[in-house]
Amino acid sequence: MNTLERIVAAKRKEVPVRMEESPVRSLERMPGFTRNTIPLTLALLNPERTGIIAEFKRKSPSKGVLNNYATIEEVTTGYFRAGASALSILTDAEFFGGSSEDLIRARNINPIPILRKDFIIDEYQVLESKAMGADAILLIAALMDKHRIKQLAALARSLHLQVILEVHDAAELALANEHVSVIGVNNRDLRDFSVDINRSIELAPLIALDFLKISESGIHSVLAVKQLRSVGFDGFLIGEHFMKEVDPATAFSEFVKQIIQNP
Repeated sequence: MNTLERIVAAKRKEVPVRMEESPVRSLERMPGFTRNTIPLTLALLNPERTGIIAEFKRKSPSKGVLNNYATIEEVTTGYFRAGASALSILTDAEFFGGSSEDLIRARNINPIPILRKDFIIDEYQVLESKAMGADAILLIAALMDKHRIKQLAALARSLHLQVILEVHDAAELALANEHVSVIGVNNRDLRDFSVDINRSIELAPLIALDFLKISESGIHSVLAVKQLRSVGFDGFLIGEHFMKEVDPATAFSEFVKQIIQNP
């Protein structure tokens, strides 16, 4: 069983437990459930921001612990002040050290869109994302068939959540549907965690114009951002590059300064 399969197996056990602890009726009473969401797509296209979805995650299956010291408050507000277009918050506990509370706390102190980053396989998780205060969710094409993706994406859109469909190859692009707003190309293969930024470059011309395009993972330099922009990417999800530093917010700020100095 590879890492992705282990994560999904854990989610199938986790979701029923979460449903019992916080039934749908309790989610619907949370403040986040009735708030007006902030469109991720508009934020990514805002010329006054960077196009970067800056991520907060404490650890990963491939790299282990990245940062056990930085707080959600310090990092996310620092990302916002330095020009992040949106935030990505890992909410998976077992493999990434995240929590629902991380997203809720980030939502309470930041005015930009928040992506709930997790392994979403069930309607309950979509409702949960709305209740937390997310503005967008990630659906991973490798986890589901076309029909299941459409079901979850339609539910998300009915809740005014935008959907990023994460793909790894050309075949997965065919799983997109009218409820998806953004195609995210993950440069990291979730089966063996190898990273190749050329995955984004090769898939860019195959992505329909109906969708915004973001590149995810393995983006460590301003040169990579410029290269990805040149082939049509509207945004970039970057987390590990900043989170591995003692002060992720400062690392992000310095990265943005380099982008401004080297347009």
